[in-house]
Amino acid sequence: MNTAVNVNVVHESEAQRQHARVKIPAQVHYLNKSRERVELQLCDISAGGFSVIDNQQAMQIGDFHKGRLQFKLDSFNLGIDIEFQVRSVDSDSKRIGCQLHNLKPREQATLRHLISAYLGGELVSAGDLLSTLQRDNFTKARKNTSSNAGMGVLGRLKAVTFSLAIFLVGLAAFGFIFKSVYGLYFVTHAQSALVNVPSLQVTMPREGTVQSLIGADGSVAKGAPIASFSASMLEMLKGHLNDEQLSPANIESLFGKQVKGTLTSPCDCQVARQLVADGQFASKGDVIFELVPQNTRATVLASFPYRNFAQARIGSRASFMVAGEETPRYGKIVSSSLHEGGLAADIRVVIEPEQTLSSKLAGQPVEVLLDRGPSLDWMIDKALAAGL
Repeated sequence: MNTAVNVNVVHESEAQRQHARVKIPAQVHYLNKSRERVELQLCDISAGGFSVIDNQQAMQIGDFHKGRLQFKLDSFNLGIDIEFQVRSVDSDSKRIGCQLHNLKPREQATLRHLISAYLGGELVSAGDLLSTLQRDNFTKARKNTSSNAGMGVLGRLKAVTFSLAIFLVGLAAFGFIFKSVYGLYFVTHAQSALVNVPSLQVTMPREGTVQSLIGADGSVAKGAPIASFSASMLEMLKGHLNDEQLSPANIESLFGKQVKGTLTSPCDCQVARQLVADGQFASKGDVIFELVPQNTRATVLASFPYRNFAQARIGSRASFMVAGEETPRYGKIVSSSLHEGGLAADIRVVIEPEQTLSSKLAGQPVEVLLDRGPSLDWMIDKALAAGL
């Protein structure tokens, strides 16, 4: 059986010796197996048990009894209800050793106070006992820090997994913050950019309809026909007829006659765009095709705010990503100028890619970044600008 009701509490004096035996004048009263009242004089008592002299030797090892300890103090008698078990019997000296069980915290505190006072030679008064019973003599049990009381394998695995998850979340948060701060202070974004390819325009010479003659690959040689057009005879002769030739009958006749012509390519080109669909009517001077010379290298045209003049200088390396692509490309700024000349708030730069860009990407939007990074010169310039 347990020696205390609440195993989660520890008495304040447990760090000291618990079983100091003292000879305090006291008696134990209990009922034997025959339900007869028995009174025995105590030989000695400790916080864990007591011993008595039983001349009748009625108690046997293992017997469990309920009784009462009766102490005769200076001015009053004190009784403590107890439960005890016989643990040893000496037939020669008739000494019976008993162990206390299920002592409540108040009884434990009272018994310890009596033993401590007796060992110290102090007189026990009612006020001392009341003071002892009023204060909290117990505290929570200390954690068992022995190696045998550690967590199991599953508990350790859960703890390590949780710690690792917290570490990864913290690392991801730190990386996000670092990337945001780095992008704010060391990366310059272009306001707008596109793939720039020098192009040639083929215009409509007369009013009429257009029919494309370009193959599926969209490439044409210099002088090769790229489209045919048809116009009315009246349109061809406009400005060359006198008043006599402008009779209603003659105009109707000329309007019904069609003249066909051919548009040719001015270079070895690739058709970038066809602005007028086949069979659609076009006015004189309308752009029909935009052609890109095949030996022309595409560049990136970007616009930066004027405050980024120091970053968007000639020779600076830039990274850019064309719309629809997932990997960045790199290039170098080869020229810069103010937007549309004169005083302007934007700087227009031309970036020459390190890898050849397809002319089919002409006009595609581009994201351009200038990553200057934290260099020693940059930090010195910032310190000087701040007046340090």
